[in-house]
Amino acid sequence: MLHGLPGGSVDLIYVDPPFNTGKRQTLDALKTVRDAQNGDRTGFQGQRYRTVHLGSQKTFDDLFDDYLLFLEPRLTEFRRILTPAGSLYVHLDAREVHYVKVLLDAIFGRECFLNEIVWAYDYGGRPRRRWPPKHDSILLYVRDSRRYYFDAEAAERIPYMAPGLVGADKAARGKRLTDTWWSTIVPTNSRERTGYPTQKPLAVLRRIVRTSCPPGGLVADFFAGSGTTGAAAHESGRRFLLVDNNPEAVQIMRTRFSGQGVEFATVD
Repeated sequence: MLHGLPGGSVDLIYVDPPFNTGKRQTLDALKTVRDAQNGDRTGFQGQRYRTVHLGSQKTFDDLFDDYLLFLEPRLTEFRRILTPAGSLYVHLDAREVHYVKVLLDAIFGRECFLNEIVWAYDYGGRPRRRWPPKHDSILLYVRDSRRYYFDAEAAERIPYMAPGLVGADKAARGKRLTDTWWSTIVPTNSRERTGYPTQKPLAVLRRIVRTSCPPGGLVADFFAGSGTTGAAAHESGRRFLLVDNNPEAVQIMRTRFSGQGVEFATVD
């Protein structure tokens, strides 16, 4: 698929490749029911909820003998198909981000590294023998360090942590985002939830698409999963190309984009 795309044709690429955890990733279908007597978890305002297992699962393998060997040819092709003003966002966790950054420096050039974005969340287990890991890293590289597209004002503003120190006007306007993004994961009971393991929040992809792809431009995701990149592009007036070799992912995307005029094709 990548080899067939013309050079300089894509304005923005976002990819969320497997994190190489060495495990098979599985997402159980669950729902929660308020149950003060037999609840197994605590929710908003201390209410107790009981977990109900619905019986279906989504799975995929997350194991590669040589992760960098798996990524390198794909990253090289990503650079080739980016427009001169194009950008690449690579979403990783602490296991691989440092190694992948060195690889990206070699492919794009260190001068084309723009940011490491930290997406911080507060969900999941809290081990006692290390600091609980509650963030992912998103590496941002550009095709050309002198002419890349970036519209900081296209992202939403966020509140000041100490609004009393900046004055009423600034506090009302809010401040521009930094390279640290606090955003929840997709809640299990959210309308946004598709049931795909590792689904990323639409709020995170909105920021990426709106700041780094011009209106009407082309956004691509070659590990498309649940299709969140396409959803962010579609609602923002950008064209999009989603690719995934997992049949479960393709079916979820078909359902997600049903009735929206999105075309699907099978490519060998």
